[in-house]
Amino acid sequence: MLDNVRIVLVETSHTGNMGSVARAMKTMGLTNLWLVNPLVKPDSQAIALAAGASDVIGDAKIVDTLDEALAGCSLVVGTSARSRTLPWPMLDPRECGLKSISEAKHAPVAIVFGRERVGLTNDELQKCHYHVAIQANPEYSSLNLAMAVQILAYEVRIAWLAAQEEGADAPEEEETPYPLVDDLERFYGHLEQVMLNSGFIRANHPGQVMSRIRRLFTRARPESQELSILRGMLSSIESNKKSSK
Repeated sequence: MLDNVRIVLVETSHTGNMGSVARAMKTMGLTNLWLVNPLVKPDSQAIALAAGASDVIGDAKIVDTLDEALAGCSLVVGTSARSRTLPWPMLDPRECGLKSISEAKHAPVAIVFGRERVGLTNDELQKCHYHVAIQANPEYSSLNLAMAVQILAYEVRIAWLAAQEEGADAPEEEETPYPLVDDLERFYGHLEQVMLNSGFIRANHPGQVMSRIRRLFTRARPESQELSILRGMLSSIESNKKSSK
């Protein structure tokens, strides 16, 4: 399960932070590090601050886009310290750990951390199923990147240890597969195209319609079979529209 938990850093600007994150991860048994378009590549400073976790840095996957880092994941949690114009389903760190381990039994999970200064953009956060916020002291909430990773990695480990203890006695659960991020993005693209073709939204003035639709389906969390039904409905609408011309 721990191997299925990805720690994703977006556009990290300091290699020392990469090393400190690797150390924070390895102390909690996490080794799956992804770097999205890092402003600098890992170097000797990253290795030095990894302090024995240089293997995590050495095995880190470097990709150009967040979509590449999320490919194949069934659950994505984005870290956010700010309140947003469009509220999103929220988790606290304990809930993040529990949900991550629960879903990591079946498919990869990504916990996404943003840039040191500005965090994740709204578009990036909309790619996440949930947001997680660390309830630090409001009078001094200055957590650096490695500290934030350490807190969430700790909660993931605690949830994993609890799952190990309960595993022998727990009844076997019926698996309810959720669609991978890739499938959800194809659905959103398909839905947007149908709405454009029907005139429901305009290409030049989409407003916040797609953002709100993403939030709606994020709250609903359709299962894989349910998403297939929705895709079938959209295809049927397209076919009927073509045949009526």
